[in-house]
Amino acid sequence: MTAPPEVTGSGAVAEPEAALKGMGKKAIQGRSLGQIAWLRLRRDKVAIAGAVVIVLLILAAVAALLLDRVFNVVHPNEFHQDLIDTEFGTLAPKGTFGGMSADHPLGVEPVNGRDILARIFAGSWISLLIASLATLLSVVIGTTLGVVAGYFGGWVDTLISRAMDVFLAFPLLVFAMALVGVMPDTAFGLSSETVRIGMLTFIIGFFNWPYIGRIVRGQTLSLREREFVDAARSLGARGPHILFRELLPNLVAPILVYATLLIPTNILFESALSFLGVGINAPTATWGGMLSDASRYYTMPHFMLWPGLAIFVTVLAFNLFGDGLRDALDPRAR
Repeated sequence: MTAPPEVTGSGAVAEPEAALKGMGKKAIQGRSLGQIAWLRLRRDKVAIAGAVVIVLLILAAVAALLLDRVFNVVHPNEFHQDLIDTEFGTLAPKGTFGGMSADHPLGVEPVNGRDILARIFAGSWISLLIASLATLLSVVIGTTLGVVAGYFGGWVDTLISRAMDVFLAFPLLVFAMALVGVMPDTAFGLSSETVRIGMLTFIIGFFNWPYIGRIVRGQTLSLREREFVDAARSLGARGPHILFRELLPNLVAPILVYATLLIPTNILFESALSFLGVGINAPTATWGGMLSDASRYYTMPHFMLWPGLAIFVTVLAFNLFGDGLRDALDPRAR
């Protein structure tokens, strides 16, 4: 029989063994910043819904590329003249709601009868590919120059900051229209589609880097005065080591958040160029090109509804996920 705890004053002092008894043998484990961010993100149902839509869009884009270009199962440019009513010269789809049927759930285009669902499906990989590659290019250039400008300061910061101002004041849409409009259809032995994708990726990505560059520069100005940077300097660390081993890991969170918000902006920009006729050449299916074709048929709203809805859902999903990711990675959030 164990002795009772010693009583001192008005309270009892428990023995250490008694205090630890019943706690179990499993040690208490801490949570990393990534685990904390994931728990916060998982509680945000709206952000998770946006992430699910993004994953489905990526899978659909990969499947569309394989089924259209590799296995030749989807035929987005196939004409169905038998589905077009030519009796009164309107060249409208037969039936109701733009010719919707079991074979063509979203209907067909007027005049040529191409399946709208197949064209939206086939055009998904164009928009996502250009937007993703352009965002990657902007992130690489903007992060590199932003970190260098914020850390070194002086004339380096002045030179890079003035370059940012020049790029931000550049009429990007007009320049893109002029450059893509005079670009040859083929170059270096590449097809017209490949050349257009490469050119649009370069224009959108190269001229959008100042936006993320300014964010990274501002964060670097704050981080370079922190204690861990002073400690690295005191241990003899040089500039490249501090930039890539000390500062850059602490900039991952804002870079990821801004990248998720930059992708939908690039999707809208690519769609705008295709709408204006300086994007991907026909007959390659793109969402902006479909909207451009639909603008001539105001009496057939279904033709404009579906590609516009595809752009809307894609942009909304990325924005919702980006907002949730920003809240999850914010150390001051609760």
